[in-house]
Amino acid sequence: MSPTMAITTSGLTKAYGQVQALHGVDLAVAKGQIFGFLGPNGAGKTTTIRCLLDLIRPQAGAIRILGLDPQADPVAVRARVGYLPGELNLDSNYTAEQTLRYFNSLRGNETDWSFVRQLAQRLHLDLTTPIKNLSKGNKQKVGIAQALMSRPELLLLDEPTAGLDPLMQQQVYRLLKEARAAGATIFFSSHILSEVEAIADHIAIIRDGLIVEEAEPHQLVSMALRRIRIRFQEAVNPSPLADVPGVSLLAQNDLHATVQVEGELDGLIKALAVYPVSDLETERPSLEEVFLAYYEGEKATEEVQYVG
Repeated sequence: MSPTMAITTSGLTKAYGQVQALHGVDLAVAKGQIFGFLGPNGAGKTTTIRCLLDLIRPQAGAIRILGLDPQADPVAVRARVGYLPGELNLDSNYTAEQTLRYFNSLRGNETDWSFVRQLAQRLHLDLTTPIKNLSKGNKQKVGIAQALMSRPELLLLDEPTAGLDPLMQQQVYRLLKEARAAGATIFFSSHILSEVEAIADHIAIIRDGLIVEEAEPHQLVSMALRRIRIRFQEAVNPSPLADVPGVSLLAQNDLHATVQVEGELDGLIKALAVYPVSDLETERPSLEEVFLAYYEGEKATEEVQYVG
């Protein structure tokens, strides 16, 4: 393994009985990167991360984490990694602080506790509250804190912002960027296109257990998919909008139109200049719909009915 690589996998294959979860996953994550692992639910993201930590074993393939084989020396690997599982199970009777102190004890009590308190303050996490009294979002904050608190060389985070409100998501993004600035490598999974686009240096897209694309964040603009509802001030014929490259007309009547746009919005905005537009409402379709449009050439559609 190259000394510049934090993670490499080659031909990673995993099946659960008759279900093939991974079909030969190849990854190369450079040290110091924030690497986004993007895919719809069920694509193989969690399975891949669990294989990286030897929590489950693949049927075939090679893995190296920080130069180590996690199957041969899983304890040494986990000592250098901060891990946030997608399904976080915590002792409900412990407080948040007791939980974090327990995780610290597993690492030899080497954590700077003032850093833990700083993390808790920035995450708006009350350390005195029992886990059983915490909301889903606050439990997620405990998980984030335990992954970050030892300042590990590598962070493996499975859907780290799940259950968090938008302001707290932004705080987590800042924490991850600070960890990277301090020398850590971050590998995180997500099914949210905009999230990966916002913070990742490099992106791998997994679908049905296969890496279907690797890209830099700016290249994701070609995958941008938006659904836009347009309200007009007076009755018009919006049919010509369908002639704009990348624009599909999903629904229309005299006063409303719903279009889907692949890629840049510039063409649609220019075309709308000749219409008496009173309002625009933009929606990001699900990642599954993006994949349908981007990889299969199918247009995601929805039935839209207007009243009045």
